[in-house]
Amino acid sequence: MAERIEQRLEDRVPELEQLERVGLFTRKEIKAVLRRASALEYKIQRRALRKEDFINYIQYEINLLELIKKRRARTGYSFKKDEIEISILHRIHSLFNRAIGKWKEDVQLWLSHVAFCKQWNAKHQLSRVFSSMLAIHPNKPALWIMAAKWEMETRLSAENARHLFLRALRFHPECPKLYQEYFRMELMNAEKQRKEKKEFERAKMDLGEFSYSEEILNGEMARIVYRDAAQKIKGVEFHLAVLSIAKLFDFTQDLQKEILESLQTTFADDPLTWDYMARHELELGSLQSTEHTTKQTKVSEMTQREERCSAVFEEAVKAVPTEDMWKYYITFCLERYNRKTNSEELKQKRLERTLSVFNKAHESSLLPEALYKQWLQLLLESTLFEKATEVAEAATKRFSLSVETWQMRLQVLIQLKSDDVTQCFEEAVKHVKSKGTLPIWTLWVEWSEGTKSKEDTEAVYQRSLHATTHAESVTMKEKYLDWTYRNSGYKKVRRVFTSLCENRPFSLDFFRKMIQIEKEQESCKMLHLREYYERALREFGSTDSDLWLDYIKEELSHPQGKPENCGSIHWRAMKMLQGDLVEDFVSKYTLLQTGHL
Repeated sequence: MAERIEQRLEDRVPELEQLERVGLFTRKEIKAVLRRASALEYKIQRRALRKEDFINYIQYEINLLELIKKRRARTGYSFKKDEIEISILHRIHSLFNRAIGKWKEDVQLWLSHVAFCKQWNAKHQLSRVFSSMLAIHPNKPALWIMAAKWEMETRLSAENARHLFLRALRFHPECPKLYQEYFRMELMNAEKQRKEKKEFERAKMDLGEFSYSEEILNGEMARIVYRDAAQKIKGVEFHLAVLSIAKLFDFTQDLQKEILESLQTTFADDPLTWDYMARHELELGSLQSTEHTTKQTKVSEMTQREERCSAVFEEAVKAVPTEDMWKYYITFCLERYNRKTNSEELKQKRLERTLSVFNKAHESSLLPEALYKQWLQLLLESTLFEKATEVAEAATKRFSLSVETWQMRLQVLIQLKSDDVTQCFEEAVKHVKSKGTLPIWTLWVEWSEGTKSKEDTEAVYQRSLHATTHAESVTMKEKYLDWTYRNSGYKKVRRVFTSLCENRPFSLDFFRKMIQIEKEQESCKMLHLREYYERALREFGSTDSDLWLDYIKEELSHPQGKPENCGSIHWRAMKMLQGDLVEDFVSKYTLLQTGHL
């Protein structure tokens, strides 16, 4: 092993001598490089190889290359690259190859090599890396796409890119993304050849025997790819994806027409098809508009285009009467309404259209639950309070078991300061099962705190403790304790705390809140603190080491504390705490004893 390392270090000597000779590095720096290289070489020659050692070595060599590049730029010296950089590049490739040979499954390692090749323009090397990588990882479409894009965009070889896509499709015959990128590549190739032909014609150059294929120029190769894909890939999303790609090229009108016709024929009942067709009307606006067009003309034109979209959507909800179809229609209306415009007339028309569509969907019983909230927000913004109240009530009739819908209705009534809030809360807790009702009870007590008497609010708190699940009652206990202290003071909160302690479960915050309340009193009693800590430790003593430490600190620092109790508390903690918590407790307790905690 030592001989091999010595040989590798000797191989570096010529490049290092050149670096010193041309003044890019000093003698001291050269020695430092050799020491570091020696240490890195030893690490990658061990029996038990580690990936991190190779990565560190590679990174060191890359950093060295970057430093040489900067020094060359600073000094203006650009000679001897073959003896210096090429030698380092060759070593980095060799390190990558060794690492990848050992950890073939690590895709990130392959991608790092690819990135390095691209950065240093090592085209020949990168071609081999891609070839090896795809042989090991043929099951990853993204890698095939990356390789094909490089062939097309960097090496300008449509033939190689096509060959890679065809190989990839043998492994992944139903991969939409592969077909999309293959389709895009063929259109890019057609566009490139069209530009070349135009340049030749403009220069009036004789092409001799060479001629451009009309089929390729017109995008026929892309059409073949699309037709092949359409037989294998089901779903409207793929057709829309290739259509959006085709639209990026100005010579694909016939191809776009074919895809559109296939879309309408094959997926006539899919809401996405209708959504596309409707939105397509926006793009079919007047192409003759010039900068002399008046604002009023532009508004009028936009109104007409949106009305055409709306007409298609109206046809759609009749042809495909589903929640999804109405959702697409409403989403379109909301998008248009939220667009900025200086025309109040256009803004008003958009609002009226949106509210009308919401209403129609609701009357058809096909408005999704989640969209009622947006409808209500729009009604409240438009000061249509009576309608908002009606809609909120209708929503709770349709989704009577939904906590979110009741919550939404209650928030509307609270915002409008309605007299029916209490009655609505009663209806809500009657309809909704106890599990999940915490948001309603939370909203109820928060509303009651601001509008009702202490007695009424306390009654709601008491009811909530019995009406919620055990887990949810924990939150209500914390809220009840906090509200009692804020509104009725220390004596009352002590009584409430004692009462609440009769029924599990509890949270740690519940006890910590009571401890904090006690500590805020002028006559803070250690007797009471002990009671709260003991109660808390009965529930959380096995899972919270900090609780024990805080108890010990209290005994040490409180005027009425008994430091002699600390040994007993420590002994109990060691017995109760589970697993790693014992070690955590011991280390913190040691710090406490030495005054570092």
